[in-house]
Amino acid sequence: MQKLAEYVTMKEKLLGKTLTELQQIAAQEGLPAFAAKQIAQWLYQKHVTEIDAMTNLSKTARAALSERYEVGRTAPVEVFTSKDGTRKYLFPTDVPGKYIETVMIPEYEDGSEGGIARATVCVSSQIGCKMGCRFCMTGRGGFHGHLSAAEILSQFLGLEEADLLTNAVFMGMGEPLDNWSEVSRALEVITADWGFAWSPKRVTVSTIGVLPNLRHFLDESRCHLAVSLHNPFPKEREALMPVQKAWPLQDVLALIRQYDFSGQRRVSFEYTMFDGMNDTPRYADALARLLRGIPCRINLIRFHAIPDSPFRTSSPEAIAAFQARLQKAGITTTLRASRGEDILAACGLLAGRGLKKPETK
Repeated sequence: MQKLAEYVTMKEKLLGKTLTELQQIAAQEGLPAFAAKQIAQWLYQKHVTEIDAMTNLSKTARAALSERYEVGRTAPVEVFTSKDGTRKYLFPTDVPGKYIETVMIPEYEDGSEGGIARATVCVSSQIGCKMGCRFCMTGRGGFHGHLSAAEILSQFLGLEEADLLTNAVFMGMGEPLDNWSEVSRALEVITADWGFAWSPKRVTVSTIGVLPNLRHFLDESRCHLAVSLHNPFPKEREALMPVQKAWPLQDVLALIRQYDFSGQRRVSFEYTMFDGMNDTPRYADALARLLRGIPCRINLIRFHAIPDSPFRTSSPEAIAAFQARLQKAGITTTLRASRGEDILAACGLLAGRGLKKPETK
């Protein structure tokens, strides 16, 4: 039985394969060329969990595929619901004992009494994070590996609200552009006609500015971009975000200026508000100067307290004044609503462990 179990775990996952890769698999298994599109439809549009459910493939074809492959969907092991309706899902990973979190953020048609009009999934891309931002819980637990495209896509398919999802933000655990090879495969599936068939306008990828892969993203994808900025002054930003030393913000902005964001594709900048650290008029004016000429939006984010942190969130008055000053400078500025803080699902609080220790099976 042990050898059989080892054999099963060695099967390759179909989930996360691109159409080109599925065509190669079909050819290797002696299946007709059109079988690749059939498999893609079953995986990405009909959401099957077993190869045997692909009923327009012959029994022989299904048996042949099952010898070497499995669908590869991962199901969540826990789900938590906030008083505001936000839900946090805990998923196991291919790294034993390590988990990632995915957040579903609903917006209702008529307050909390109406049906869901919009559902955004906040997707994780890594197990932990290497970037070491001082205000984020994810990096505190260290980095334990990249998620595969299958594990990324399972965060869409494994939610109870999977059929209601309208948007996705790669703003969960990890730095998406540090795992570009797998994130790019997932984005291809999400936006391709043979995949989820989502418009790229429904997807936003957030980064702290990983320059080697930022150009790849800008060239190879039409999804929206969000850049974690948080401080306009280089030395102060470096104290918050060590990545500033490796990939200076000025270099990130220089690259962004080479691309057109005046049309359908958007770039936004994330700015977490820290009391007395980056929330005065001096910072608002420096931020406006820094971003001048880039058609963009600034999203202000209330800092969510984490244990043993010296940071405190800015007062509502300071945030309102900061927002007004940026808007007066001609920059569209919004304050992101805090959602799911009571279940540790808000920005900066994801740590891959839910609210209690997951049971092992």
